[in-house]
Amino acid sequence: MEFRPCIDIHDGKIKQIVGSTLSSEGAKENYVSDKDGAYFGALYKEKGLKGGHIVILNKNTDPLYEESKKQAFSALTAYPGGLQAGGGINSQNAAEYIDKGASHVIVTSFVFREGRVDYDNLKAMADAVGRERLVLDLSCKKRDNAYYIVTDRWTKFTDEAVSEDLFEKLSKYCDEFLIHAAHVEGMGKGIDKELVALLGGYSGKPVTYAGGISSYEDIETIKELSHGRLNFTVGSALDIFGGKLSFQEICGIL
Repeated sequence: MEFRPCIDIHDGKIKQIVGSTLSSEGAKENYVSDKDGAYFGALYKEKGLKGGHIVILNKNTDPLYEESKKQAFSALTAYPGGLQAGGGINSQNAAEYIDKGASHVIVTSFVFREGRVDYDNLKAMADAVGRERLVLDLSCKKRDNAYYIVTDRWTKFTDEAVSEDLFEKLSKYCDEFLIHAAHVEGMGKGIDKELVALLGGYSGKPVTYAGGISSYEDIETIKELSHGRLNFTVGSALDIFGGKLSFQEICGIL
């Protein structure tokens, strides 16, 4: 079990948002930092935190996507080999992020198309950067008593439910999985225990859970329910993002 930090970027700013509010019109912001990507990249490097994820929340067709991309590149340059990068990445531009210092690239929408896994695109991604550098983002929302993967900045449901069988099928093409519980992301009301237990039942490739962590007890619960298998991300609740939990303390908690 590892603490994996994050850098969420929207409209060229480092932010923490409520995941369920993300749309083309904007999002509800919990926090907007006056620091840039390079600052957070250097901070995570100083603390020796590996495997953190940068997520660009703008669509790659948005006018401000390039500004967000600059922030991502500045973080990668500050911590080469220490951070993963996602948001608008496909088989054509993935190598650019690796060249800028990303240890891995993270993809969702390019792989999950028209509600299903597009195995041609998945193979193209694995070929573009190597499966050892690919993270699949299986961020999800609950519907009809199951957790379905959501795409397009967590706004569209796919027909693919998170399950051990899906993990096994996809694990041939990637190195890790990242799962935001998008329905509780940024709300500060606690984790989704049912999802954590589900994810903890998988013992293959590394899995990082993000969403709703608001207390040190939440972290202990993740450890217990997942039998120590899940890595975790804390966003809005951290003091470096305007929250109450000590970043310094969490760095030394494990």
